[in-house]
Amino acid sequence: PGVMSQALTKEIPQEEGEGGSRRSSWGLLVMAGVGGTLVALYALATPFVTPALRKVCLPFVPATSAQIQNVLKMLENRSGSLVDIGSGDGRIVIAAAKMGFQAVGYELNPWLVWYSRYRAWRDGVHQNTKFYISDLWKVSFSHYRNVVVFGVPQMMPLLEKKLEQELECHARIIACRFPFPCWIPDHTTGEGIDTVWAYDLKHSRGCETKSLEMTPEIES
Repeated sequence: PGVMSQALTKEIPQEEGEGGSRRSSWGLLVMAGVGGTLVALYALATPFVTPALRKVCLPFVPATSAQIQNVLKMLENRSGSLVDIGSGDGRIVIAAAKMGFQAVGYELNPWLVWYSRYRAWRDGVHQNTKFYISDLWKVSFSHYRNVVVFGVPQMMPLLEKKLEQELECHARIIACRFPFPCWIPDHTTGEGIDTVWAYDLKHSRGCETKSLEMTPEIES
C-alpha cells in the first residue's frame, strides 16, 4: 500500500501539470486570436480614421446628408466636368454623377479610393465617375468647371491661390465646412458645419473687368 500511495502521489501532480499545460496552451491560442483580430481591425480602420499624408493635414470626415444636399443645390443649372478635391469615400462624386455630371475624385488614401470605386459600381454610376490616388497639391485642376472642396482652415489659403492660378473664369468652386479666406462667396446655404459657400471665379478674380480691352485712340 505504501508503494501504491507513493505512485499515486507521483501521478497526480503529473496529471495536474498536464492539465495546466493544456490550459496555458488554450490561453495562448485565445490571446493570439484576439490579438490577431485587433491587428486586422486596426489595419482596416486606420486608413479611414487617420489623416492622409498631405502638404496640409486633411483628415477623412464623411460628409453629412445635409452637406451633400447643399452641395447639390449649388450645382443646380451647372454643367461641365466636376472634381471633388479630397474625395474621401466618394459620396459627393457619386451624388454629382447621379445628377448627370462626369465626376472625378482625387484622394491620397488608396483604401478610400478603392472603396469609392466599389460604391460607384454598387450605385450604378461607375461609368460617370473616376477616382484617382493622388496628392491634391500635385494635380492641375485647370480643365474642371466645377470644383468641390471639403478642407480645413490651414489649407484654404494655399488652395485658394492654387485654384485662382489654374482655373478658368467660368469655374465655380464650392467650399464645405470652411470658406476661403479672401474670396467673397456668390452664394451661401446651410448652417453650422453644413454651411456651403459657392464662388464664381469670374467675380472673385475680376475676369469681367479684365476682359474689357481699352481701344487706344488714333490721332487724326
